[in-house]
Amino acid sequence: MESLGQITLDALALLFSGDQELWQIIGVSFRTSLLALLLATPFAFLLGWTLAFWRFPGQGMLVSLNNTLLAVPTVVIGLLLLMLFSRAGPLGDWRWLFSQPIMILGQMLMCLPILIAMSHTAYHSVSRHAWESLRTLGVAPWRCLWLITLEVRFALLAALVTAFGRIIAEVGCAMMVGGNIAGYTRTITTSIALETSKGEYAQGVALGLVLLVLALVLNLLLGLVRGQITQEQQA
Repeated sequence: MESLGQITLDALALLFSGDQELWQIIGVSFRTSLLALLLATPFAFLLGWTLAFWRFPGQGMLVSLNNTLLAVPTVVIGLLLLMLFSRAGPLGDWRWLFSQPIMILGQMLMCLPILIAMSHTAYHSVSRHAWESLRTLGVAPWRCLWLITLEVRFALLAALVTAFGRIIAEVGCAMMVGGNIAGYTRTITTSIALETSKGEYAQGVALGLVLLVLALVLNLLLGLVRGQITQEQQA
C-alpha cells in the first residue's frame, strides 16, 4: 500500500488534471442532489408554513411523525424503494430501479423531513398576528406567504444547506437503488465505497476531499447566515 502522502498527492493530481471519470461522478452527485432539493423544497416549505399558521385535527401527530422520520436511516428508505420498484413490486413496471429518477426520489424522501421540520420552526417564530394583520389589510394569501417567507429567509436558507449536505453525503440509499452504474448512477459516496474496497485509494481520497470542501463551504455559509440573523435582530 502506498504511503498516505503519496495517496494524497495522487488524489490532488486527479482533481486538478480534469480526470473525466472523476468529474463525471461529481457531476452526477451534484445534479441529482440539487434536483431532489429543488423538487422537494416548495412542498416542504408550504407544509412547514401550514403547520405553523393553521390549526387542524391531527396537526400535532403530523409534526411528531415528521420529527420521527428525521431519524430514519437512509438504508431503510432504500429498502422501501427497492421493494416498491423491483420487478415484483407494485411499481416495477415503471422500471425506475437503478436509474437517476429513483435516486432523486430517494433523496427527496431524505430531505423532506429536514426541510419540513426546519421551515416549521422558522415560520412558527413569526407571530400569527402578522398573518392576520396582513389579511385584514386586504393582502392576498400568497402575497402574505411571500412576505412572511422573506422575514424568515435566513432560517430557510439554513434548512436548504442542511438538507443538501445530508443528501449529497449519503451512501446507503444511493447504493441500493442506484446500482452504482459508472457514468450514470455512480455518486461520490458510492464511488468511494467501491474504490476503497478494491484498494484504489487515490480516487476515494480525491472524492473525499470534494466532500470535505463542500462541508467547509456549507458551514461557512451557515456561519454567515447566523451572523446576518444576529445583526438583523440587533438592528
